[in-house]
Amino acid sequence: MTYVVVENCIKCKYMDCVEVCPVDCFYEGENMLVIHPDECIDCGVCEPECPVEAIFAEANVPAQWQSYTPMNAEKSAALKGAGEGHITEKGDAKEGPQCKKK
Repeated sequence: MTYVVVENCIKCKYMDCVEVCPVDCFYEGENMLVIHPDECIDCGVCEPECPVEAIFAEANVPAQWQSYTPMNAEKSAALKGAGEGHITEKGDAKEGPQCKKK
């Protein structure tokens, strides 16, 4: 199992999750963050840190966002392969107009 970043992160990217991740499994795409499933250790510390509730355990991803599971895997692998997007510390939030903090 892994954790998955879903639609709520699009154009939000608060990065609180990155700060607490013990294995640095987050990658930053153009519009959102993604989790590399082979690097995630399933510890769950990132999930409660997300202020827009965009992170779910793979088994708990809501039905409408199931497509984000393979998307996280594909996008993180592509970014890693290109040597781009790997983030290991919290940066400035990239808060878009649709972001809704919990």
